[in-house]
Amino acid sequence: MSYRATFAHNSVAFVNDARFVEMLREFFAVALTADLREAGRDTTGVHSEIGACRVWHRRLYERGWIAPAWPVAFGGTNWSPAQRLIFERECAANDAPVLFAGGVRSLGPLLIAAGTPEQQRRYLPAILDGSDLWCQGFSEPGAGSDLAALQTRAVVADAHYVVSGSKIWTTGAHIANRMFGLVRTARGAKPQYGITFLLIDMASEGITVKPIRTLSGDCEFNEVIFDNVRVPFANRVGDENEGWSVAKHLMRLARGNNTTSGLLWRAHRKATKTVESHGAGERAQLQKDLRVLTCELVAFEALELRTLCGGHDDGVGAVEASMLKTLATELHQRLAAFALDAAGPAAAVSGAAADPWAAAGAFASGKYFATRAASIYSGTNETHRNLIARAMLSRS
Repeated sequence: MSYRATFAHNSVAFVNDARFVEMLREFFAVALTADLREAGRDTTGVHSEIGACRVWHRRLYERGWIAPAWPVAFGGTNWSPAQRLIFERECAANDAPVLFAGGVRSLGPLLIAAGTPEQQRRYLPAILDGSDLWCQGFSEPGAGSDLAALQTRAVVADAHYVVSGSKIWTTGAHIANRMFGLVRTARGAKPQYGITFLLIDMASEGITVKPIRTLSGDCEFNEVIFDNVRVPFANRVGDENEGWSVAKHLMRLARGNNTTSGLLWRAHRKATKTVESHGAGERAQLQKDLRVLTCELVAFEALELRTLCGGHDDGVGAVEASMLKTLATELHQRLAAFALDAAGPAAAVSGAAADPWAAAGAFASGKYFATRAASIYSGTNETHRNLIARAMLSRS
């Protein structure tokens, strides 16, 4: 079964909303130009080439579709959860660029829920129109999944926080103009106390960004060094020293949407094309193995829809978010590993290649290496299993 046929067949799992799908496809036929589709197809990491991201972001914004999960009053679409998943599926089926969208997916909903009116007026419009690109400054060399161990310090001086320290594995810091981050402003009996959530202008004096090249050859991750960087009090979200609760709110949002079924369908589509390039004998066995992954993906998509319909006004619950993150990232890795195996000897190719067979192999190996980080970012999957187990035990 082709990717398109799989997509069409499984759409009945949502709603019989043919007009909605027709509306999406009419728009994509015009707005998704050949260069944007190529950028979408070539994406191995967490976002497409940034120029294509900016163009596609702007076109979705002008159409009113950039923030489907936001309330209508703040620029949302009023789409149902099922329609939002159909939109993700159609983006995958049409090779739309993968957006660099930490602002849309995480910070925007956080500011809608917990920001001041002034922060909402200042930051939300620029998130929607793409003027501001946000990176997340949480992890540090000595504070990854144990995030409460963070040491980047902020001291008070003249209505500002003066920040010194460093962050690491900061996705997109080299292209973002803003960061939402955590700093330590005090110490207490528990390490979670004394953490403050700040909004930081990346053009501030004293910030140095050092890209980190990964196994896939990309430089999506960065180290960010702060040397007495001044951040106004007005850029604090929540109370001083109580940023841990703000961060937990934001991470619940991020974990529930950083690896969606739409992203998984993209990986599935690539794997399907690789399988279809084989001869009949090899193709039959590969198709059998792929059908198992297809069933897992359809099941995950149904779970995603169910959690989105779970009644939370600002996303999914904490346990559900951990569950979605764990299942999605591990399925993403399995899809990438399957595509790598299906590529065969071509997977040894790296970099750009003119031959279609070699190009497919280079993509498969790049995708495989890029997804190694998926079970680590937003908290390791081992940590999430502990969170899920703790919640289950507390209910027993």
